[in-house]
Amino acid sequence: MTERLLTGAALPNDPNAYLAGQRAPTLADFERLAAEAYDRLPTTFRALSDGLIIKVEDFPDDETLDEMECETPFDLLGLFRGVGMAQDSAVSQTGQFPNMVWLYRRPMLDYWAEHDETLGHLVTHVLVHEIGHHFGLSDADMEAIEKAVG
Repeated sequence: MTERLLTGAALPNDPNAYLAGQRAPTLADFERLAAEAYDRLPTTFRALSDGLIIKVEDFPDDETLDEMECETPFDLLGLFRGVGMAQDSAVSQTGQFPNMVWLYRRPMLDYWAEHDETLGHLVTHVLVHEIGHHFGLSDADMEAIEKAVG
């Protein structure tokens, strides 16, 4: 006898065959999702983050975890590092690093497994919020941007 998933698809009789061939999205998969999410953002929002670098890592490093006062490496889904518009000056400082957003694959996968949204939506949400908070946007502004993405 086979069990049925909520979608009506039958599970295989062999439990070892369940999800055979499936794998977690790789760092490269996340980089692609992030690039696609960024490309779908409204032009005006992308203009706020001109030159932004998006990096994908499995976890934040220990220094970041300590700085952000995280209890576990799974507590942080993403992080913005750089100079927000409120702090930016017309004259750039020598040695200033470009604005960067880190997306953390393993914490995001863990969150995704526990919630009912697509991985693409989660990546977009984290990306918009990491950029938006550091550019002084309100939660309502960021929700509108996410809706514009679709």
